[in-house]
Amino acid sequence: MKQLGLLIRLIIGIIAGTIIGLSGGWLGIADSAGFIAVIRAFATFTSLFSTFLSFMIPLIIIAFVTVGMAELGKKANRLFLLTLGLAYGTTVASGFITFFIGRVTLPSLIQPITGDVLESNAFEPFFTIEVEPLFGVMTALVLAFVLGIGMANLQGNSMLNVFRDLQKIVSGVLARIIIPLIPVHIAGLFAGIAAEGRLFATIKMFASLFVIILILQVLYIFSQFGLASIVCRKNHIKSMKNIIPAYFTALGTQSSASTIPIALNCAYNNNVSRDVADFVIPLCATINLNGDTICLTLGSMGIMLASGMEPTLALFAPFIMMLGVTMVAAPGVPGGGVMSALGLITSMLGFTEPMQQLIIALHFSQDSFGTATNVTGDQAIALIVDKVDHSSKDN
Repeated sequence: MKQLGLLIRLIIGIIAGTIIGLSGGWLGIADSAGFIAVIRAFATFTSLFSTFLSFMIPLIIIAFVTVGMAELGKKANRLFLLTLGLAYGTTVASGFITFFIGRVTLPSLIQPITGDVLESNAFEPFFTIEVEPLFGVMTALVLAFVLGIGMANLQGNSMLNVFRDLQKIVSGVLARIIIPLIPVHIAGLFAGIAAEGRLFATIKMFASLFVIILILQVLYIFSQFGLASIVCRKNHIKSMKNIIPAYFTALGTQSSASTIPIALNCAYNNNVSRDVADFVIPLCATINLNGDTICLTLGSMGIMLASGMEPTLALFAPFIMMLGVTMVAAPGVPGGGVMSALGLITSMLGFTEPMQQLIIALHFSQDSFGTATNVTGDQAIALIVDKVDHSSKDN
């Protein structure tokens, strides 16, 4: 299984969970003690996994946002500030545009799932364990900002090195424990949904959200190169053919960082100066996560509608603004975007544990396409920064 890509493992988990959940009805054993025990065993695992994940979320924020803020602050210069501003601005803009498109399209596609599948207690875990996080999500964010900005202004790096070591520990937990167990976690989720008889309503919701997310991500890519065309006063839509290798590499690796060598060659082929490309492409691989923003915004809206909640602008405006900041320091591993944002989704949007499981499943299912969207957006930002840099030098 380790040799398979994460997306393939996730699909296998969904299919396996679905088959297990439906097998009770197929075999006529839905009320048997053995079948109920199997579903409750899955419920126990998902409960324990969710508890551990909730414990890790503040640590993820502290480890990545603190180091991210400190390192960004230490290398602040004109090109850096321009790149950071473009990355944050386009991320927030994509979030708000996604919200307004979702407000128009989602209500007619997604109806509240009857039977309250997102809160169903039909198959209780055998036991639960209470592990309280060290501190709340907002406390972790504020502490990360204070420490990160403070360390950016310190002369030495001794304290920053401590947090870098913490980041390595948290990255190891993500890469070796949380990410590999996500398919099993999702299998448990779908086993419970299928056993409760709410599978097809949930699959319909997933399919609707998945298709709209992919469409919005493609439109975002075109809009980014349209913006580059306006700023550079040159038709850069034609330049999109040169970024195809980076797009498909990101699609396969699910990692912006792993795509950097290919992305640099694509930027060179689009005549971005080497000094700008060598600076912007690796930086944007970390801070520019528009594909994740589109998925998390629209996915959260759809899951809220399915659970009978109303996704209002007053609720989502601060969420999108904070999401843009959080995406800047998201860990560079598959699924890092949703892991960083899960605390915001829970604290600001009021997601329950089953709703968290659904947004994790949705995000992982499109993560390849989201990463590819991020990488291609980096190319457009590089074109804009290169144009501004040349203009400033000419003046």
